[in-house]
This record gives sequence, C-alpha cells and structure tokens, in this order.
Amino acid sequence: MSSIKEKNRIPAGSTLHLGIDIGSISLNTVLIDDHDSIVENRYDYCHGKPFHRLRDVLEELFEEYRNCHIATLSFTGSGGKLASELIGGYYVNEIIAQSTSVSKLYPKVKTIIEMGGEDSKLIFMDTSENHSSRLLDFQLNNLCAAGTGSFLDQQAKRIGVSIENEFGELALQSENPPRIAGRCSVFAKSDMIHLQQIATPVHDIVAGLCFAVARNFISSMAKGKKLEFPVIFQGGVAANVGVVRAFREILHAGKEDLIIPEYHASMGAIGVVFHTFSTDAKSKAVFKGLEGLEKYLKSGDVNEKYLEPLREPGTKINKDVRILPDRTEKTEVYLGLDVGSLSTNVVLIDDNNQIVARRYLPTAGKPLDAIRRGMLEIFDEVGDKVVVKGSGSTGSGRYLTGDFIGADVIRNEITAQATAAVAYDKEVDTVFEIGGQDSKYISIDHGVVVDFEMNKVCAAGTGSFLEEQAEKLGINIIDEFGNLALHSKKPAALGDRCTVFMESDLNSHQQKGAKTEDLVGGLAYSIVLNYIHMVVGKKRIGNHILFQGGVTNNKAVVAAFEKVTGKKIYVPPHFDVTGAIGVAMLARDHVKEKKINTRFKGWDISKIPYTVDTFICKKCPNFCEIRRVRIEGEKRPLFYGARCELFEVEERKNKGQGIPNYFDERLKMLMGDYKEEEKDERISI
Repeated sequence: MSSIKEKNRIPAGSTLHLGIDIGSISLNTVLIDDHDSIVENRYDYCHGKPFHRLRDVLEELFEEYRNCHIATLSFTGSGGKLASELIGGYYVNEIIAQSTSVSKLYPKVKTIIEMGGEDSKLIFMDTSENHSSRLLDFQLNNLCAAGTGSFLDQQAKRIGVSIENEFGELALQSENPPRIAGRCSVFAKSDMIHLQQIATPVHDIVAGLCFAVARNFISSMAKGKKLEFPVIFQGGVAANVGVVRAFREILHAGKEDLIIPEYHASMGAIGVVFHTFSTDAKSKAVFKGLEGLEKYLKSGDVNEKYLEPLREPGTKINKDVRILPDRTEKTEVYLGLDVGSLSTNVVLIDDNNQIVARRYLPTAGKPLDAIRRGMLEIFDEVGDKVVVKGSGSTGSGRYLTGDFIGADVIRNEITAQATAAVAYDKEVDTVFEIGGQDSKYISIDHGVVVDFEMNKVCAAGTGSFLEEQAEKLGINIIDEFGNLALHSKKPAALGDRCTVFMESDLNSHQQKGAKTEDLVGGLAYSIVLNYIHMVVGKKRIGNHILFQGGVTNNKAVVAAFEKVTGKKIYVPPHFDVTGAIGVAMLARDHVKEKKINTRFKGWDISKIPYTVDTFICKKCPNFCEIRRVRIEGEKRPLFYGARCELFEVEERKNKGQGIPNYFDERLKMLMGDYKEEEKDERISI
C-alpha cells in the first residue's frame, strides 16, 4: 500500500490551506477550507525518499485542485524545515503542531501520546479554567526505535505478519500476552525466538510486542509522571488496535479516557494549518514553486559522504589448545564458565594459563542446557585426562551457573575480562569487549582496573547489531562480512544509529546505488562509532588496547577500530572466551590461596535431571518473569531471569555467606519498630 486518501467534494473557487507533515516513514497531507473542514486527508509512504514523494504529492494536488486557490502552505516533521527552505511555506515545530490540533479539536485532553515511524512524543496540556487548552510540558524519544512504529514493523516482518492488515487484529485474540523486551528491537528478537521455541501462539507473541511498546513508552517517556485523563493517542501507530488495547489495559483507561482521533495519523499536518491561522504567519506560508525542490533532487541529496577504506589488520588469531598426553597421571585443571544472553563459554585451563579444552556454544534461552552440553562435550574430549581443582562462573547467568556446578568463585564480567587481559598482556591499559548483546570498556593501570563502563539497553554497539544488518543484506556474518568490508573502496557513512533506524539508512543508500561491500564497510565503522560514543564516551583510551569478545572474530571491525582510534589493536589468544578464562584463573588463585578443596560437583552434574517453572516477580514495575529451577537432590531451587539480582542476592544470604545487605540495614534503622503488612509478591503463571 503506497497511500491512503480521503476526500470531500468542494465547489470550484474555494480557498484551501495545505498542511504537510514530512516524517521518516510517511508523508501526511491535509487540505482544509476556510470553515476548518478537512477537504482531503492523505497518508503516503516515503519508502526512503521523502522529498521525491513530496514532489509527487504536490504535483497531484495542484493538478486536482487547479480550480481552487491554495492560499497557504505549512510544514512540520523531520523534513519540514528543509522543505520550507526549498519551496516556500511556513515551518512549525512538531510539538507545537501536535498540541495545536488537539487544543483546537479536543480541548479537554490533558495528555497526548504520539507515536510515529521513528519518533514518539508525550505532551502534557494545561486545561485549567483560567485559559484555553495549551501546551504545558513535553518529552521526546531518544535515538532508539523502542516505542515507535519502526519497532513494530520490524518485528512483524520477522514473524511474517502484515503490520497493516493482521497485526492488530491478531493481538486482540490473545488472553495472556507474554512479556517481551521492549527496550531494544534486537533484544526483543531473542525473547521472540525463545517464545517460538516453546510453541507460543503467534497471536500471543504479537500481543506481547504491543504491550512491550506501550510499557516502554510509558516508562521511558513519562518517567514517573502521571498521565492524566483524558489521554489522546495519535500518530500512525494509533491505527494498530493491539497497541490501543495495550495502552487501555496498562493505563486502566475507559473508552472516554483514551481517545483515538478520526485523523490520528494527520494531527501534525492539521495542527500546522490551525497554527498558521492563529498567528500572523499567513504572509510567510506562501508556495514559491518546485524549482528549488527539483534542483535538490537532482544534486542536493546524492552528494554522499564516504569513509576511508579499511585495511587488513595485522592481528593474528590464536585459538590453539594444549594437547594432553596419554598417561596415568591426570593434569590439574580449572574450570571457567561464562554464561551470557547469546553464548555460553566453557573452558579448562592449566597452571600455566594454557587452554586444555574450550567450548563456545549458543545459550538459546536455555542456559542450563548449554552448560550441560558444554561440560558433556569437554568431558568426552579430556575428562579421563584431567582432575578439576577449582571452578568459577561469570556472565549474566553467573549465580545460576555457580550454584548449578558448585563454583568456588562467582565474579562479574568486568573482573573476569580484566583478569584474562592482564594475564595475557602485562602492558594492557584498555580493554574493548564486544559480545552478542552487551559490550564493555575497561581501563587498567599497572594491572588494576581503574574505570569501566557497559552498554545500556541498546544493541547498536554489539554483535547482534551486525548480525541483524548482515541478515538484511543477505550475507553470512562469519564467512563473508569481513572480506567484503575490507574490499570496500567507499565505505558508506552510516553513523551510529539504532539498529532499526539503520534499516532506513541502508535502504536509502541501496536506492542510490551503493554497493554491498560499501554498505558492509560502513556497518563495520558504525558498530565501532556507536561503541566509542555510547560506551566509552569521554573516558580514556590508552595506547595498548586489547579487543576481546566474539565480535573480534570479524577482522573488519578490528580494522575499523584501528582507523577510528588511530592506534594498533591487539587481540589476545582465545579472545572469544576470555571471560571464562578469567574466572577460571580467579578460581585457581582462590583455592590455592585458601588451601581448600573445590566445591565443584563433578562432571555428572551434566546428567542430573531438573525441572523449570516460572512466576512473575512484582517487587517493582518491571514484573520480571522468573524461572525457578529445581535440581534433583538439591534442597533449594535456583532462580534466573530477573533484570536485577534480587533472587540471587537472597540466595547468597540464605546460604549464610556472611555478607550483610547494607540497604536492608539502612531500611531497618529508618523503619525502627514499624512493620509493614506482608504482601504476596509472586504470582504463579
């Protein structure tokens, strides 16, 4: 579908006013007469060429209404300012445009929710009796697709559902929508894959996405502020009945509390016309002709910027494993496990930091299965030649892993990664680590961590970002990506945008004839630029940089880091499992220093049966879905799946490790003798 048009008949000679909202995804156009009646309402998809579409729409309208007088032309939207400079007309800020239309048509509305293709807005209106409805406050989304139409569009494509015809109606069929990550499109994909693996119906997944978008909008935009009724929901996404349902249920809104306007997608275009009416801007809202636009289309938007070609990095990949001899005396080894959201790494090291065995496996939403598989494979390989003297766990699933295997130490990823980096290279002062869904920066002075940073809830600087874009371009991330990027003569300047918005940029460059290798080269730069801007920020980048994590496999990214930083990038041995190596080293140091026997439960743990059930934690508004693991022979269950470490910390306390919780201590001092009535914080599902 390229456009939607609604028309009303008007007599020849009528005076009309044209309002256009130029967004990243669509061009919304309205014609309004002198009696404030909407004569025509159009919704046209831009397909990456908003100004080409603008020219076509204007030519059609001026031809169709040649017997009428189009007195004023007003613009808003991300392309409105440039359009007014090219062809004349009056430009109005999007917030002013959206609030003006609501103030005129729905004067009692107190809160405006606006969701478009690549942006969203939350606007608060003042409707007190002292004056007419007017703008009070507002909030805009950042450079992230969560809470926008593009987020839903991409997820709909993944599951093969039409966003226009099926998506919303399917969502209404769901009775128990599952929880899906709404903060990032790439992370949502992981949740969706997991739900598909357990045979979750499509209508439930679709509904879960609608609720994810609505929850994310409220949490990231409102930021604790109350959304007062009546609330109006406008923008292109308001056509999705599944999202409307989600907002109604989350806000506990009745039919009159949440309003969907008749012209929900064109409220910005309507607002610019009314704003032009109400000010002295009519003399400025004059159409000057299409000459400037035609000139721009011929030359102005094709002068693309390119980046420097990438060069083959001089780093060498080393994943050599020590071959154990056949002898009766077993080699003493130390086990390290790093369980992340995408990969699970299992390694055995000896006293000289040599790798005896290693596995890099997909977690696939089932960390215990991945651990069992990795341990079973390693046991089959070297089990009869080694004796485990110590074990450790790290990663987002470190507590679950540690309890499952009987780890001697449980350490965070920063400590584990830094330990391996310093052990392999004493001169290291900076560590760049990029994994599947997270990335880390570590600053080191003389072997000691002095600063660090991790990515926020965004995949743009992670391996998932590259996988997502490679999939769209139809290339293999492992075999083709690096070679293609290094052969690019003009890497495209794609910037460091959100992975969903990057799709629009890629489409735009492809339509202008960019070669695949130039797009891939640009993506290699893009992940590096995002990592530098979003993770490292203004922190120090030293002169001896180690690059670790699974993305290091991609030599184009290594080359891009060297170009952007202007410094040599060093790659340590077994760079993709350094977290597991580091925690194995920490386990070895711990058992030797304490002169204790290991708590490791043995290789048989990979065969012991376990069951998993779930419940919703209601300690905070996140409502995390917690998985409770019951292992045969164990008294206490294990927990994972929380966005915080609430349950893991509780387990640490229950096991009497003697570490006080100072937040609890402070709360006791503040509360004194007062006791709150206990509530059941868990709801079984």
